[in-house]
Amino acid sequence: MDQAGVGWLRKARAVLLRWAHLVFPLLLLFFVVWMRVAEWGWAEWIQHKAFDTLQALRPRAYEPVPVRVVDIDDETLARLGQWPWPRTLVARLVRRLQELGASAIAFDAVFAEPDRTSPARILSLWPDTPELQDLKGRTRRLPDHDQILARAIAEARVVTGFVLTGEPNEVFPLSKASFAFAGDGPLAYLDGYPGAVANLPAIERAASGNGGFGFLPERDGIIRRAPLLFRRGEALLPALAPEALRVAQGASGYSVKSSGASGETSFGAHTGISRVKIGSYVAPTDAKGRLWLYYTGSAPERTLPAWKVFERGFDRGRLEGAIAFVGTSAAGLKDLRATPLNPAAAGVEVHANVAEQILLGSFLRRPDWALGAEVLYMLLLGLGLLILLPRLGAAWCAPLALAGIGTALALSWHAFASWSYLLDPVFPCLAVLLVYMSSSLISYLKTEAEKRHVKGAFGRYMSPVLVEQLARHPEKLRLGGEFRSMTFHFCDIQGFTTISEFYDPQGLTRFLNRFLTPMTDILLKHKATIDKYIGDCIMAYWNAPLDDPEHAQNACLAVLEMHERLGGLNEEWRREAEAAGRKYHPIRLRTGLNTGDCIVGNMGSDQRFDYSVLGDDVNLASRLEGANKFFGTFIMASEATYGLARGVVEARELGRVRVVGKAVPIKVYNLLARRGELSEEWKLALPFYEKGLEHYYKRDFEQAILCFKEALKIFPEDGPSDLYLKTSQDYAAIPPAEDWEGVFNLSAK
Repeated sequence: MDQAGVGWLRKARAVLLRWAHLVFPLLLLFFVVWMRVAEWGWAEWIQHKAFDTLQALRPRAYEPVPVRVVDIDDETLARLGQWPWPRTLVARLVRRLQELGASAIAFDAVFAEPDRTSPARILSLWPDTPELQDLKGRTRRLPDHDQILARAIAEARVVTGFVLTGEPNEVFPLSKASFAFAGDGPLAYLDGYPGAVANLPAIERAASGNGGFGFLPERDGIIRRAPLLFRRGEALLPALAPEALRVAQGASGYSVKSSGASGETSFGAHTGISRVKIGSYVAPTDAKGRLWLYYTGSAPERTLPAWKVFERGFDRGRLEGAIAFVGTSAAGLKDLRATPLNPAAAGVEVHANVAEQILLGSFLRRPDWALGAEVLYMLLLGLGLLILLPRLGAAWCAPLALAGIGTALALSWHAFASWSYLLDPVFPCLAVLLVYMSSSLISYLKTEAEKRHVKGAFGRYMSPVLVEQLARHPEKLRLGGEFRSMTFHFCDIQGFTTISEFYDPQGLTRFLNRFLTPMTDILLKHKATIDKYIGDCIMAYWNAPLDDPEHAQNACLAVLEMHERLGGLNEEWRREAEAAGRKYHPIRLRTGLNTGDCIVGNMGSDQRFDYSVLGDDVNLASRLEGANKFFGTFIMASEATYGLARGVVEARELGRVRVVGKAVPIKVYNLLARRGELSEEWKLALPFYEKGLEHYYKRDFEQAILCFKEALKIFPEDGPSDLYLKTSQDYAAIPPAEDWEGVFNLSAK
């Protein structure tokens, strides 16, 4: 790829990264909307589970209506015989139900084959013997059982059932009703069936009505919608429940409204079937003529065991004027269906629920505008979050996202509880959740990338503690500061100018790196913040940007460790110098420590600034580093620093000094070792030094001279002992003025 192509890819990548927090969530939002509009199978399944939950939380309350289930249950089979019954027994049941005043009798069964108990069929099983000839002749004159059932059906208001199948055949169930259309013809919206299982022609002709009782469960096997209409070829056929309602009313047919009919808002779109009128009752449907089922919970008053119907003294009032659906709940007959409320409900109960809903006008509705409203809600809330998230952040938008999810759930529940509307809460919630989580995740990843950039860019120049602080709070990269108490550190190499003459520029750089790297490691180990390097000088401080209550102690311990490490470095440099045949110059480090108040923060201009400290106490630490030259020491700490760290270090008083630029003298100390680690030599020499200092302040210079000489016997090169010895000798010869306070006035920095 040429340079132009590489440049274009880099620009595209930069734009994508810049807008990823908007583009990716937006794509997810549109993907969820598309899934919902396209009605993917699993998407519809999720929606239906939400509707099941609503119905489980608030099932339809059972209200007494003239609909009964005559149940061929296990006890009925035990009392009256196994299924299939002889058609004579079925005929008895029909006549009994008619006597009890049933307005319609609907069979959730198909009498598709001749009764094998009919006399003619039994005769074919008898042997052809002389003994049976006379009996066969009389038996042939007995009525056929199917004819007996057909006559019983013809005398009552009976609705027979049929089943449409996917297996092609030439069976066409007989339609007993007429159909009137309003709008588009309904056939275009119904799924066709190539085959059927129908009743025997004699039984079918005798019936007042004929309805299909096949259900098409959803993908998970649950029956949520019941078809009111079927299509067989070019014929329109009713379902069992509406056919029973038609027969019970004595109505002649149905009126079907589809898109384009008067009063149906379709805006030119072919939205399908919208309602079916059955006599004086109207049932709203979906586009395919299916009724959303609104089930009741258990309702014992709806069901009558079939055996009880034949009992003497049966209460006629329980069936008079009612539609009687004859079916079975016996487990062995396998007519059990899964519903949102019951995983094993009798299939006949589904028909009864359909009839009850139509009679009561209690319907679940999935309005035509529902999908549009859900999509609009998803887009408004999703786009709103996309706009607000970059401005307010994930924490502030979390309540908004939760409110959006809660609103979707509340609206869905309110619509269901108040108006029996089925509004999907799942996909609006999913859209909000995906937009919020994806945008928050991308913002998080972007923030982490910025943190890594900050760490990578500044980690080599600034304290890791400070880098981490800036990575967490980039807003701190602005001008301004705060007032706080801190400990300050300055150190540099004694005689560095002379040492640098022995190196070329590359060699001097390597030398400084070898010196500064371990010194820096020690400072950072003890929680210091490196302010800057000035040649061989290291400026550092404690208690900023993060709080360090033990800043003075950490500073003193760090300095002692630095000087110990320098001893090891000097040994390495000595061996290297001997191996190279050049002169070895030991490195000595002078350090100044002070504790006090200052301003700490980002100092500089809008174009460039440093995180640093300002204040007189900062300058004093620098002066104390230089004051080591006067005393011949290497670690000098102010009284303020030593006072806070005396619990962790051993030190000796150096005296009172007045540094350049300061009118008030301060007491300074020389750090010797960690607490409890004083060397044996210092344990011997320190009492002489301290006693000599005590005599010195008392103007007893002769005794001071003796003490300092004893100290020098142990440490011949001790600078402070030598300084006080010479000063005491001078004062012994020429006593100081009466207002003498023992203060050293330092004229050099």
